[in-house]
Amino acid sequence: MTRRLKTIIVDDEQDAVGFIDSIIGEYCKSLVVVGKANNVVQGVAEINEKKPDLVFLDVEMPNGTGFDLLAQFPEKDFDVIFITAFNHYAIKAIKFSAVDYILKPININEFIEAVDRVVRKRSEKLTGSNENLRILLENLRSSLPTRLAIPTADGMEYLNPKDIIRIEADRSYSWFYMTGNRKILVSKHLKEFQELLGDRSFFRAHNSHLINLKHVRKFIRKEGGYIEMADNEMIPVSRNRKDLFLAHMAKFKG
Repeated sequence: MTRRLKTIIVDDEQDAVGFIDSIIGEYCKSLVVVGKANNVVQGVAEINEKKPDLVFLDVEMPNGTGFDLLAQFPEKDFDVIFITAFNHYAIKAIKFSAVDYILKPININEFIEAVDRVVRKRSEKLTGSNENLRILLENLRSSLPTRLAIPTADGMEYLNPKDIIRIEADRSYSWFYMTGNRKILVSKHLKEFQELLGDRSFFRAHNSHLINLKHVRKFIRKEGGYIEMADNEMIPVSRNRKDLFLAHMAKFKG
């Protein structure tokens, strides 16, 4: 029989703790709840005593955050699933760092999917979760996250957005074209990266192309318009986005 993952729930809302406990009891037979806590101090004590495999961790709590709790464990041998509101300031950093999370109000199907990802990762002994949490804490210290965690066939890659020349859609996958002639295939849709990088120097020039304006060489007006990138590729500009692109470039400081 497969060993069940020892699980701790840390949330300041007692109703939320009870709801998570009931979901686990009914739908997540691979988990067993060994501890509960309502604040950072209690959470740290429970983790030190119970040595869990998985922690459900509320982001915002009185007298400290879930990130304050994580900072108490430089070497983490447990996985974390964050619980947070959709509009929380940290949600972009969480997504940027490819860390598992569940939005409040909790959706049972999303909860089960997050648990399944953790169980599968641990059963396949995939690495990266501790590094992702470290990257998250690093990203939270900056107004703009500086490390983008992306899942690849070999594990995880941690990229500086400045080194991304462009991203090209390939059905439900995305190709990252990097400085240094590197090319990385990622099993995520281009739209996800537009949402993460759209407030930076990235621009959706075409349905299939997200480009980094810092790596634009020139705009060519022929045949509707093309953008020459630093890797010598010519990227088409959608007709309805050409004026917007030129406006972005006009005010872009690099």
